[in-house]
Amino acid sequence: MDALTAVLDALDPLLPGLEADYKDLHAHPELAFQEKRTAALVAERLAAQGGWEVTTGVGRTGVVGVLRNGEGPVVMLRADMDALPVKEATGLPYASTVTATDDSGTEVPVMHACGHDMHVAALIGACALLAARTDHWKGTVVAVFQPGEESGYGARAMVDDGLFERFPHPDVILGQHVGPGPVGLLATCPGTVMGATDSITVKLFGRGGHGSKPEAAVDPVVMASSLVLRLQTIASREIAAQEPVVVTVGRLQAGTTAAVIPDTAELGINVRTSSAPVRDKVLAAIERLARAESAAAGATADPDITSVYHLPMTVNDTAAAERVADAHRKAFGDGAVMTMGPTTASEDFGILATAAKVPSVYWFYGGLDPEVFSAAFAAGRLDEDIPQNHSSTFAPQAGPALNIGVRSMVAAALSWLDASPADGTAA
Repeated sequence: MDALTAVLDALDPLLPGLEADYKDLHAHPELAFQEKRTAALVAERLAAQGGWEVTTGVGRTGVVGVLRNGEGPVVMLRADMDALPVKEATGLPYASTVTATDDSGTEVPVMHACGHDMHVAALIGACALLAARTDHWKGTVVAVFQPGEESGYGARAMVDDGLFERFPHPDVILGQHVGPGPVGLLATCPGTVMGATDSITVKLFGRGGHGSKPEAAVDPVVMASSLVLRLQTIASREIAAQEPVVVTVGRLQAGTTAAVIPDTAELGINVRTSSAPVRDKVLAAIERLARAESAAAGATADPDITSVYHLPMTVNDTAAAERVADAHRKAFGDGAVMTMGPTTASEDFGILATAAKVPSVYWFYGGLDPEVFSAAFAAGRLDEDIPQNHSSTFAPQAGPALNIGVRSMVAAALSWLDASPADGTAA
């Protein structure tokens, strides 16, 4: 029996408990750097598995588990833990009704709308299997349960807190993400797999006044509205069509009542790019347009343009990515593994590999009902009928998606850790 078969053979009895953990995490989501309950559950599960050296509070609320099993490669496995300020509308019996206070002091609904609860449960499961089958692999596993991915600061916080000095230095870093594809399908690509993202705040300055006398004011709401529309011309009129660029205004805040023209308006802008030169051009265009709209409106001051955070591109090491794809083909069959192109989504996963100066691989796996997905695809209604990550209705199939998530992580890890002899018999 080869190592992969032997290790995965122990999965079925674990699945009911893992599914219960997943549903518990889904029902109790926590915002970035508030993941205290989640971290406690993770630490408790690792401790119960035996063999793990468990450290909490890494990067504020992160958890790191180290499982040493003789000489061999050091493989880092990463899962993100935080949720989003989204009101859940899935209708699931374990749907979140949680609210929390965000960094601005506002009470917001909270939901695992991006699948991080699935990532946590899947990594707990992978850790359990590796801990239970140490006779089939050699090396060291470093399990990283990362806070604050959605904030853009989580990976950096763990690095700054000594992730690569306090714990065994990895030879490779592996990560995965559940997405709006059918359960059973896995996808990745060599090279750039996800683009860079920039979060920017633009504050516009007008002059407040009475809603009945706009001529005596400088209306920042009109200024902001014009800028929102103008920003959409960056991708359509300033960047070549073959370059993947997205400029999204996800937040526009101004005023508190209809009868008062406010003094200021503020835009939260999200930018996705896939090359450094294009990123520079887009950011320069945003600043140029913000200043031009302010000048055209007679603003009382130049706009205040602030970078909230920047996430670099996520780049898969080519050889390592093929190694993982081969492992997934072995585990799931050739037809289950596809090569995809780069996506405009972004992650802070790449910060880990850059800081460690080692290869990394990031892949995606489907979490949705294959029959529902196939019907939507056949009808040409994927956008309408299939919830995307960050949607209030996004929810992976609990049991089937969790099964795939555990298996895919174990298969990838063992492609470095497998100590089976060449004849395939147990080591």
